Amino acid sequence: MWRNWEQMMNMGNHPLFGWGFGIITLWSLFWKGLALWKAARNDERYWYIAILLINTAGILEIAYLFAFAKQKFVLVSDKPKAKSKKK
Repeated sequence: MWRNWEQMMNMGNHPLFGWGFGIITLWSLFWKGLALWKAARNDERYWYIAILLINTAGILEIAYLFAFAKQKFVLVSDKPKAKSKKK
C-alpha cells in the first residue's frame, strides 16, 4: 500500500493509470456518441442535453439507449424468416 501521502498523490505517474484513463475515455466516448446520435434522431432534446453535459463513464448513455429511448437500441436484430412456398 502507500507509505505516505506523497506516494499516494504521485500515483498519477504510474503507467497503468494512463492506460486505465485512456480505456475509460474511449469507452465513454463510444457510448456518448451513440447515445447523442440516437437522441438527436429521436428528437429528444432534453435527453440530448443531459447526455452532453453529464459525464458518467457511459452509465447514463447505456441506460438511455436500452431503457429510456423512444426506439430502444437493439444489439442483434432477428432476421425475418423466409416464407415457404406451398405447392
